[in-house]
Amino acid sequence: MKTSGISLGFFNAPFLCLFWLRAEHSVDSVRLSAPEVVTGAYGGSLTVPCQYGHKYREYTKYWCRGPIYELCDIVVKTPRVRSSDRSSIADDKIAGVFTVTMSSLRESDEDTYWCVLARPGRNIYTGVRIHVSQPVLFSTAIRTTTPTTILERYEMSWWATLRWIVFILMLCCLVSTHIAVWRIKIARKKRQQPQVQYECQATPEL
Repeated sequence: MKTSGISLGFFNAPFLCLFWLRAEHSVDSVRLSAPEVVTGAYGGSLTVPCQYGHKYREYTKYWCRGPIYELCDIVVKTPRVRSSDRSSIADDKIAGVFTVTMSSLRESDEDTYWCVLARPGRNIYTGVRIHVSQPVLFSTAIRTTTPTTILERYEMSWWATLRWIVFILMLCCLVSTHIAVWRIKIARKKRQQPQVQYECQATPEL
C-alpha cells in the first residue's frame, strides 16, 4: 500500500507542477494585462498597451515574439524609449503602462507576442496575438463629362450614321444596276424573236 501511494504521487507530480504553473501564470496575468488580440492593416501600424502594477515601475519591460514564451525572441526592451527595426517601446511609469508600436506591418508579422516584466526569479508575462489584415483594392475610374467629350461622341455617332447611309445607297445602286442590265437583256431577246420568225417565213421552199 505504501509503494502504490508513492508511485501514485510520482505520476501525479507532473500534473501538480503543470497546475502550479498555470495558477502562477494566472496570478501574473492579473499583475500584467494586455489585449489578447490586436489587428493592424497591412502597411500600417498598431499599438499594444501593456498595463502593470505601480510596484513594477522600475523593472525592465520587453516585447518578445514566439508561440512559446520560454523560447520567444526579444524584439525590443526598455529602459526609456527604444526602437528596433519596425518596433518601438515606451514606458510610462506614472500611468503604469508600457506601449509597443509596430509599424509598416507585413503579413509575416502575424504571430504570438508577449508583454514581459523582467524580475528576479520568474518573469511576469502575458500573450498577445497579432493579426495583419489584407489590403482591400478598389478600382475607381472617375470620368468627367466635358464639352469636348460630348462633341467627340456626337461626331462618332454622326459618322456611324453616315456610313450606314452610304452603305445603303451603294447597295441600292448595285441592285438597280442589276435590274437595269436584266431589263436590257430581256428587251434584246424580245427584239430578236420577230426577226428570226420573219427570216424563217421569207426562206423559199426548194
